[in-house]
Amino acid sequence: MTAPKPPPAAGPPPPPGGVLRQWRMADLRGAARLATQATQGVTHIVEGIHQSVLGTLGLPGGTEPGRTRGLTGLVYRGIYGATGLVDAALQGALLRLEPWLPSPQDAAAKAAPQRQAVLAALNGVMGDRLAQDANPLAIPMGLYQHGQPLDVAALHARGGATGKVLLLVHGLCMNDLQWQRAGHDHGQHLARALGYTPVYVRYNSGLHTSVNGRALAGLIDTLLADWPVPVQTCAVLAHSMGGLVVRSACHQGRQAGQHWPQQLGPIVFLGTPHHGAPLERAGHWLQLLLGSTPYSRPLVRLGQLRSAGITDLRHGHVLDADWQGRSRFQSGADLRQPLPLPEGVACYAIAATLARQRSPLAERLVGDGLVPLRSALGLHDDPARTLAFTPDHQRVLHGLGHLALLSDARVARQLVQWLATPGI
Repeated sequence: MTAPKPPPAAGPPPPPGGVLRQWRMADLRGAARLATQATQGVTHIVEGIHQSVLGTLGLPGGTEPGRTRGLTGLVYRGIYGATGLVDAALQGALLRLEPWLPSPQDAAAKAAPQRQAVLAALNGVMGDRLAQDANPLAIPMGLYQHGQPLDVAALHARGGATGKVLLLVHGLCMNDLQWQRAGHDHGQHLARALGYTPVYVRYNSGLHTSVNGRALAGLIDTLLADWPVPVQTCAVLAHSMGGLVVRSACHQGRQAGQHWPQQLGPIVFLGTPHHGAPLERAGHWLQLLLGSTPYSRPLVRLGQLRSAGITDLRHGHVLDADWQGRSRFQSGADLRQPLPLPEGVACYAIAATLARQRSPLAERLVGDGLVPLRSALGLHDDPARTLAFTPDHQRVLHGLGHLALLSDARVARQLVQWLATPGI
């Protein structure tokens, strides 16, 4: 048996001259848009508090809730209008200047980890708004290797494409470069150990999970159709939110009659919140508390800054029907449609817990710091919602946090064992 080729060298280093050299003029335009939107948002909050105070004095408000009237309202309208004009002027000026000003267009600048990490975090928090506004900071979904867009023809030309494709899907506020952690990358490790060709997904994690799932399904369909050698298997490794996106993609790919689900190999979920994460629920309760009094009610806008992707994590949404037609900021009930694991696919789950040893209380209350243990294992009090991971397709690691799943040696060994001899 021919030994697998070693993976290519790591991507280009960050450009010299510090972090600021990594940013482009389009980034500046996006930041300017965010600044004007923030100004308008803060003004809305201040006006809402102002009106709440006037309301307690028995004075009438404006034509809309949280709006003032008369001279006071005229002042606020002036601020909104002036801010909008400043935004339009800045966008127009920067857009005209963009072709003439120096900008780091080289591959090293585009792949710079610091810049990509900031963009990934920003997209996770408010990526839905960025996409809606066509902000240049919004991340489009794509396939990458070493921080560069995947070039299948070039990959084949240098002998880097094998028949075993490994798709890696990151989690919330992260990107493809962050699979590299503490000097380890599960994708590169599996390339060396088992001959897989790792392909990394980069996406806007602030969009609804089902929206990303639909886009991912189309992307995989195109990838496998264009793959330069016969595909033996397409395995998937998904971390955190990435597992929800993958489950959604599998369902929507089958619904659309796409070919790739027939080529789908094993799926390994690392710390995926199949039934939600408590941190988003805490954000929901904070929003309810802020809305309980007239004075704090305008501050609810702060809670509503969190993205659609984050609110999908409250219960683990994977389908359009889980969120369409409902206010994602009001209802706390779990109204998801049960979606089992993909039929005929070997699915595995690795869950972590910060607890040092197993106990019923620790398993119920202690997770990896972000995802509860039961959620990561697909367990639910409602049998219809429980995901059927067989006992030999589960692994619980103690004394481990959520991000440490990306570099832990026990995880790496388990991945090699499962992906070397996948079974259903």
